[in-house]
Amino acid sequence: MIKKLPIVCPSCSSGLDVISLHCDACDTTVTGKFSLPVLLRLEKKEQDFILDFVRCSGSLKIMASQLKLSYPTVRNMLDELIIKIENLDQDV
Repeated sequence: MIKKLPIVCPSCSSGLDVISLHCDACDTTVTGKFSLPVLLRLEKKEQDFILDFVRCSGSLKIMASQLKLSYPTVRNMLDELIIKIENLDQDV
């Protein structure tokens, strides 16, 4: 089973930070308070959209065809994602 990295607190729904990182190869652990990168703070479906966008070489026309959606719908999805990324980027 692949565990999903939690990005939201299950108790209060606030964003989570990383406190420690561990290397299995040399058993080194680094501790501190690290913010998650913007892309990791996106929902899984939003991350998948970005990966699909890159795989389609940035072509919304190809994405619309693959997703069986209209071009304007996919364009709106991208615009909403851009706004969310800009807002998350300002929160850091």
